[in-house]
Amino acid sequence: MKIRRQARILALQALFEIDSVGHPVDSVLAQRLEEKPLPVDGETFARQLVLGVMQHRLEVDEVISDIATEWPLEQMAIVDRNVLRIAVYEITLDDQTPVKVAINEAVELAKLFGSDSSRRFVNGVLGTLATRRGS
Repeated sequence: MKIRRQARILALQALFEIDSVGHPVDSVLAQRLEEKPLPVDGETFARQLVLGVMQHRLEVDEVISDIATEWPLEQMAIVDRNVLRIAVYEITLDDQTPVKVAINEAVELAKLFGSDSSRRFVNGVLGTLATRRGS
């Protein structure tokens, strides 16, 4: 598995824990990286995703809420919400990942960790975001 996918998986797991039980970001990241060490570039990318999402969470959540009007954030599955947060962060704020790659990676994470409908939900929200951005 590619390093960036592994980093996204680690970031998703960390954000899930932070979101669901409120553990401190730094300790969650340290524990996850201890359990599943990544090469330096993978660790850097995972940290960037988690810290970026947390730093810009209100802005990212607003983007998601504006698109997924039928699903308030607090009613979304925790996995779906955090897959979307990572992808929206990558698409709107990070500019290192092409939009199509960010969407594809998010859909893959949703397939791996979400419910049967997660893939379609994530793809729909991010497809709308890409259309609105003209990507």
